[in-house]
Amino acid sequence: MNELLERAFDPENFRKNGHELIDLLSDYLAACRSGEVRKVLPWKDPESLKNEWVEYDKNEENKTPVSLFKKIIDGSIHLHDPNNMGHQVVPPAPLAALADLLEAVLNNSMAVYEVGPASTIIETIVMDWLRVKLGLGESSGGVLTSGGTIGNLTALLTARQNKAGYNIWEKGYDKQKQLSVMVSPESHYSVSRALKIMGMGENSIIKLPINSERKIDHDLLETSYINAVKSGKKVIAIVANACTTSTGVYDPLMKISEFSKKYDIWFHVDAAHGGGAVLSEKYRYLTKGIEFADSIVIDFHKMLLTPALTTAVVFRKGINAYETFSQKASYLLNEQKQNWYDIAERTLECTKKMMGIKVYTLIKIYGDKLFEEYITRAYDLASEFGSILEKSRDFELAETPESNIVCFRYLNPDRDNIDLNTVNKSIRERIKNHGEYYIVQTEIDGDTYLRTTLMSPFTTLNHLKKLLKRIRETEIQN
Repeated sequence: MNELLERAFDPENFRKNGHELIDLLSDYLAACRSGEVRKVLPWKDPESLKNEWVEYDKNEENKTPVSLFKKIIDGSIHLHDPNNMGHQVVPPAPLAALADLLEAVLNNSMAVYEVGPASTIIETIVMDWLRVKLGLGESSGGVLTSGGTIGNLTALLTARQNKAGYNIWEKGYDKQKQLSVMVSPESHYSVSRALKIMGMGENSIIKLPINSERKIDHDLLETSYINAVKSGKKVIAIVANACTTSTGVYDPLMKISEFSKKYDIWFHVDAAHGGGAVLSEKYRYLTKGIEFADSIVIDFHKMLLTPALTTAVVFRKGINAYETFSQKASYLLNEQKQNWYDIAERTLECTKKMMGIKVYTLIKIYGDKLFEEYITRAYDLASEFGSILEKSRDFELAETPESNIVCFRYLNPDRDNIDLNTVNKSIRERIKNHGEYYIVQTEIDGDTYLRTTLMSPFTTLNHLKKLLKRIRETEIQN
């Protein structure tokens, strides 16, 4: 065999490099937990970082896997650090990461059963487990796919095929029928992106009124629907949030399900972030009504401790999953036998990662309790943080937290005539550049708010109090 190929596939090299990487990552995880990693985000401007890597690439002295791995770790944002409070991407449980390594080495594509037998069966077990937790019946089902964006696209394609009133796969769009979808202005951008990818255009998006809590105002749903129909639109679906990405609130799912049933429109719940609340006895009430959804999207890589990307698309009627890419309507599908074990029939991907292995490993080894402990703890912490902010004279809370997302802004009550948007943008930029904490910002009704998403299982109220102290000091230095 060629010398390089021999080296690249040598099992003993893999063993040596693997041990070095596991030691490196174990030390890294320990440093994150102990607070030894002083910069959550080792910020450098893009040009500087690119030049640094160009120089590293030229350097032949440290051409070893472990030196490369260490440099990548040192230059990355550290999700496991308690001071990481930015985006809603979970620090994965280490055992799930090992399952991800197993997946990468085996690399079964899962297009059809014969090229991914074990992973196909495991995925069906995971989906059966999830549909039970969601309160769905025996006829429900679904698949795992690569992220919430593809998940929402998959669900909306199914809604269109199911509710358009004709076989849109064969005939294309009927110009006489203005197919439209009712969407909250707080919905994730992937929903409007999916509708535009589908060729439905901006005019197909019916923006729904929201109430003072930034939830879909269910009292105005009927008016919005009637006005849309009068304007010539055919409403095929409504999208609810569990929870919203910006402020983390849950739409009134039960009320929306009743509305969708009355008018026979598809009810989709984007539960990419907050769907995991069904696993928490304390917070399950937030998802009441999700069991009546026609389709649901949940990201395991957000609140279920799994490496990205791992997203479930669940249908209340499992047969609907075959409509998405089949080019056949449901009445035709019911007449033919479906190969439930050939997953590519139901996903955008043909070559598909063995996603279920990561989830199944956590369920098998730790059980449901792991997820419940994590979600309950994160939501409790956000509630406690919200209470501190409400009592503070120099901070303003945007909304009472319902999830692990908390939006607030610094007021600086001792200074008059200041632009709070400029102040908070400056605070966020300085904190990012300093690197001790990582938080983001969001716009609410034109105002800039700081936004924390409490993802690390090791973040405590003490870390959050120190963050507020850092924010005050940052404003004084400004």
